[in-house]
Amino acid sequence: MLHMPRRSADTRKLPYDPAVAATALCAADAKLARLIERAGACTLRLPARQPPFEALAESIIYQQLHGKAAATIHARLLASFAGVCEAGAAHPSPEQLLECPTEQLRAAGLSNNKILAVRDLAAKTLDGTVPSLTQIRRMSDEAIVEHLTQVRGIGRWTVEMLLIFRLGRPDVFPVSDYGVRKGFALTFQGLKPTVKVTPELLPKPEEMERRARRWAPWRSVASWYLWRACDLANTRVSLIESQDLRLRG
Repeated sequence: MLHMPRRSADTRKLPYDPAVAATALCAADAKLARLIERAGACTLRLPARQPPFEALAESIIYQQLHGKAAATIHARLLASFAGVCEAGAAHPSPEQLLECPTEQLRAAGLSNNKILAVRDLAAKTLDGTVPSLTQIRRMSDEAIVEHLTQVRGIGRWTVEMLLIFRLGRPDVFPVSDYGVRKGFALTFQGLKPTVKVTPELLPKPEEMERRARRWAPWRSVASWYLWRACDLANTRVSLIESQDLRLRG
């Protein structure tokens, strides 16, 4: 699974009850119910409220980077605006990102592509393409995808992660996510945890969507459990490897 932005220590509850969602998922799908029983209660929580502009700027920085390296770059970027942000704000405004020297963004560690992406994000926030937090709460999932994927460097997957992990939307199913695909194969297609995963072993989006119809309106929670299926598989592999080492010793 690709790296997601770091989670703030300041969190809030989901706008729905994940226990209710898990109960409904168990009733709808016996195989998924077995995974839910093994994984336990859904512990998903949301970070503190954050405007879409700030959340997406962070997502752009984190793309294709290890979490620790991305966190360092993000911290450097914020620090470079210290003293010029509005009172009480830790993040630069869209205007400040557009007007700052390119050298300032390069010094923080942003690549040329990411500089172009965050500037496009800032411009599209100012022209209204990227909605405010108040506006985005009133929009449908697909409307949000349509608006935000107009920004350079923002694809459907990034918006789906925003919907699940920032906005707490309950019925999002990211079929392109590697972890969700692998978790699906482990849970429904007999993939063994010890088998090296190759592209042909992963399910096609249409296979996933067909089964997931029965999970509506709780597909975000089902996705969370498919990610947990990968965690459980990794734990099992680690235990097998530890046992092998003890036997060889």
